Amino acid sequence: MSEIIEIKSLIEKQGQAWEEFKKTNDELVKAKADGKAVADLETKLAKISADMDQLAELKAEFDKFVTASQRPGNSGEEKAKLEEECKSWNAMLRADFQSKGRPVPADVSADAYAQYKSAFFSLIRHGDIERLSADERKAMSAGSDPDGGYLLPAPTVGRMVKRVWEQSIMRQIASVQSISTDSLEGIVDNDEADAGWVSEIGTRNDTDTPQVGKYRIEAHEMYAQPKVTQKLIDDAATDVEAWLADKVADKFARIEGNAFWNGNGVGQPRGLASYPTAATTDDTRPWGTFEHINTGASGAFHTTKADPIQDLIGAFKDQYLQGAAFVMRREVRTLIRKMKRGTTDDTYLWEPGLQAGQPDRLLGYPVRIDQFMPSLGSNSLSLAFGDFKEAYTIVDRIGVRTLRDPYTAKPYIRFYSTKRTGGGAINFEAVKFLRFASS
Repeated sequence: MSEIIEIKSLIEKQGQAWEEFKKTNDELVKAKADGKAVADLETKLAKISADMDQLAELKAEFDKFVTASQRPGNSGEEKAKLEEECKSWNAMLRADFQSKGRPVPADVSADAYAQYKSAFFSLIRHGDIERLSADERKAMSAGSDPDGGYLLPAPTVGRMVKRVWEQSIMRQIASVQSISTDSLEGIVDNDEADAGWVSEIGTRNDTDTPQVGKYRIEAHEMYAQPKVTQKLIDDAATDVEAWLADKVADKFARIEGNAFWNGNGVGQPRGLASYPTAATTDDTRPWGTFEHINTGASGAFHTTKADPIQDLIGAFKDQYLQGAAFVMRREVRTLIRKMKRGTTDDTYLWEPGLQAGQPDRLLGYPVRIDQFMPSLGSNSLSLAFGDFKEAYTIVDRIGVRTLRDPYTAKPYIRFYSTKRTGGGAINFEAVKFLRFASS
């Protein structure tokens, strides 16, 4: 049960770290104003900030874990996966009882395992067995032993240790469409009809007719062609083909994630941060250019720290604010955590998410972290705000396809994998950037 308690206390720890961060930052600001030494306070604040980053990452992973556990297993593929999990879990259950010299229980059915798995994750979320229903408690008994412990569902044990890579959140916040051709085309309706006042007997001349345009997003191809020996496939203790497929899919995700922010559109998606920007309003700025607000300092926030963020929100038309969110890099988040609403207001702008499934917030809007955004530096676009589903569209022509080739490179097996995807901006009013520049 200690693992369950640790997971349950994660959010509480995040809240405690935030309170300690605010207290230390206040002490640092006061010490600077009084001309005192601040090295120790700066070191302490940096340590708390790093701890908060780690807790935020753990919470994000836990939220994804819980979300995945709640997905219904209706498809044939998901049912087959559940059955494989059930087999692994039954084997683990038998081994546990044998190691303790107890009678081995009968195998649990896939349906019973699914009920136990659901009850287990429910217990993890709440941390209180009293909140489980009678059916959930009954399901949990399938995984209990006389000592009152719980065996973990199969997907949570026996994993290969691997390096964690950065992943983009663009697929979560942008619009994603599957297409059956090589590109997606749509209409741009950003013009207006002309009209005016006229007297009762005045001349009625023709007025201007609104014009429409067109956008086009092509699906570009990614590929990978790793190879392994047949002997390794035959003799390895793990499923090498499945492991390799997972590694390729992960690499594809990182390649496209970088392109969704920085791609030049030539043989790859056009990145959101690759379009031109201008410090002009929606009424005067040409279509195809995003608006930016300058921070007032090169590669940093100005002393009027919060003003540019407020200006960024104020530059939007109201309809775009309904689904708006901030996206920024981690180093920008670290800077913003220290900001207050004003010199006479000690309220911090940052609001950590202290409930499961709830994101951190800045000035009331959700905050997401994406390290594929441009790095913080002079004139960088390292923070964006707006309705990303309205602004950017990702298109998928075909998912990952793999051709298994055992012939052309014997004794190696080649795995030729391809994926066709694309992306581009379609609404240049729905997202705006904070540019870290003096002017």
